[in-house]
Amino acid sequence: MALRIDMVTVDSADPRPLAQWWAQALDGRVVDEHDGWFIEVVPQAGAGGPVLAFQKVDDPTPGKNRLHLDLGATDREAEVAALVAAGATPVGEHSAPGYRWTVLADPQGNQFCVGAPDASATDVS
Repeated sequence: MALRIDMVTVDSADPRPLAQWWAQALDGRVVDEHDGWFIEVVPQAGAGGPVLAFQKVDDPTPGKNRLHLDLGATDREAEVAALVAAGATPVGEHSAPGYRWTVLADPQGNQFCVGAPDASATDVS
């Protein structure tokens, strides 16, 4: 398998101050904000590691993990198939302009995403 951790995403009722706090804590910076509902923070230069993201949720769903991994793949469908064969459960398919991802749950129910750039992806779902 050729998976890598691209981003760690945290659900939050108010993501902006949380993202700013983490940016300061990591000597990083907020690099992208999507209308206040999704904010990306890059750690300090040269620190390496994944990007942190904070996404707005009005009311965290009971039982859903507040933190999940966003895994990147060069062949998303193949990686999803391999993960399902290894015991993951498909939860949903989503896309945003230029990007498509699959939400899966690991064998203990923790959700995570596998995504990849996709020029045909246009609808937000």
